[in-house]
Amino acid sequence: MNQVASELSTEKVSKLLLKQSVPAAIGILVMSINMIVDTIFVGQWIGVLAIAAITVVLPIGFLISSIGMAIGIGGSSVISLALGADNVEKAKKVFGNQISLTTLTSVILVAICLIFEEAVLKLFGANGNILEPAIPYFRIIIIGVPFLAYAMMGNPIIRALGKPTYAMVALILPAIANIILDIVFIKVFGWGMFGAGLATSIAYAVCGLFILGFLLSKKSSLQIRFNQLKLNKAIVSEISSLGSITLVRQGTISVLTIILNYSLYKYGNESSVAVFGIINRLMMFIFFPVFGIVQGFLPIAGYNYGANLYDRVKEVLNTANKYGTILCIFIFAAVYFFNYEMTTVFTNDEQLLKQTPNAILTTLLATPFIAFQLVGASYFQAVGKAKPALILTLLRQSIFLIPFILILPIFYGLDGIWFSFPISDLLATIVTYFFVRKEIALLKN
Repeated sequence: MNQVASELSTEKVSKLLLKQSVPAAIGILVMSINMIVDTIFVGQWIGVLAIAAITVVLPIGFLISSIGMAIGIGGSSVISLALGADNVEKAKKVFGNQISLTTLTSVILVAICLIFEEAVLKLFGANGNILEPAIPYFRIIIIGVPFLAYAMMGNPIIRALGKPTYAMVALILPAIANIILDIVFIKVFGWGMFGAGLATSIAYAVCGLFILGFLLSKKSSLQIRFNQLKLNKAIVSEISSLGSITLVRQGTISVLTIILNYSLYKYGNESSVAVFGIINRLMMFIFFPVFGIVQGFLPIAGYNYGANLYDRVKEVLNTANKYGTILCIFIFAAVYFFNYEMTTVFTNDEQLLKQTPNAILTTLLATPFIAFQLVGASYFQAVGKAKPALILTLLRQSIFLIPFILILPIFYGLDGIWFSFPISDLLATIVTYFFVRKEIALLKN
């Protein structure tokens, strides 16, 4: 732990950010490739409705597992601050409480989803012909969601411990498993949507078990005793305070998904839902280096803030913004010139090939400017300031985006939905800039 502390507090910031970000980015890349390949396989081997079904089902699983993510990110911020203050015992207690919270909440929610499956699917937009392929996919994938919750809970902790390579491996293993099993179950065995769901569910289990195994081993420095699994009111409150940011964000994404799927179906059809499914997978893929920077930024900012090294906090914030913006400019250039080629990877359906390229370009118009919003919102979470982090998180996905999706299509139809995204991104970035500028002015060593 002393070596990790030394690196986080003394190593050159640009080098440290690179060391933390690259493994995180690779892990996110592999995970996004995994989801893209999943969508490609069902799109090419099953059909357009299969893409729409995945677009509806996956947000349900991610909403449940996002509780694990919220517990993980909230707890990892507490752990980073505790380690910065050299309080290892508190860090262990936090980890034990994270395991118990994740187990309890994910199992209860999965049971509810299985009991009310059709109602849940329709709520998330399984309209028209989408429901039929969504049901077999949903039934099998939901069983693997608790393992995904463990994975999303544990991954931020691994990074907080200064072990980004293990966090990367934890994402690579299930991705490889999913891709191989997709080919076997869908193409070879012909199991259709059930096969796609089974492959993904097994991949979740691989990821969750690997992460739990690492965190409970001697390599993690967080070996816990059985009594540390007992929920502690003060620790749960601290985790919840910071984790609620992530939970609200993911909950808002789910509300957004519901509204978006209904709007796409209303102003378009099942194919329009599939179009967004392609865009959503593509966004996860092309933004992987930026997300990697954000993930690498979190433990560095959190540790140095906890150690009162504010100059390093400012430096890592500026460095992350600079690198993130450069990457976003390159990403937008790729989208501008190759949006049609990107679409052909997912489908050869004539209607999707006609709709999707322009929708991709429109949706991502604000890409060159969003790094600052992503890093800025994450900064407040990293340093344990829940209120501004929550506000900035809600800006794009709730305060701006949802109203625009509801209003603009009334006047501009389907195009209004696509233009809602860049408008929300720009407005959120502007507000984030003023929040961060005010906060940095208050930091003094």
